[in-house]
Amino acid sequence: MEHSVKEKFSSYPTNVSVLLTRIRTLIFEVAKEDGIKEISEMLKWNEPSYLSKNGSTLRFDWKAKYPQQYCLYFNCKTSLVETFKELYGDTFSYQGNRAIIFQLTDELPLIELKHCISLSLRYHAIKHLPLLGSINAFELSNLLEK
Repeated sequence: MEHSVKEKFSSYPTNVSVLLTRIRTLIFEVAKEDGIKEISEMLKWNEPSYLSKNGSTLRFDWKAKYPQQYCLYFNCKTSLVETFKELYGDTFSYQGNRAIIFQLTDELPLIELKHCISLSLRYHAIKHLPLLGSINAFELSNLLEK
């Protein structure tokens, strides 16, 4: 873990640090599953941030101002969050077109969250595809019926 990121994690309350460490672990798991060999880890806007060569930066943070939640942030100039809304609807709570919001007590929808992370890590390679190369729930249900 990069030194400044390690310091940031140590600044979180213990229960929050555990949750955010899980998000960090998921990012690296997804990268490995997607064959992404290099992930840059740094602080951007004083938040742990992750970027792959063909991806869009994703960040996460907990803020004392909102002590019961943490957020996973995406570049608001991408179609990522709009795609997540189309694919997963109410599975997540969103903040505009820039973040997925989690309550500290939420159980993470791991399959869906890993897919969102994957789309972000591969964004520049897939941004030209409809729904970033994904299919929506309606199309999936139609495929499963056949």
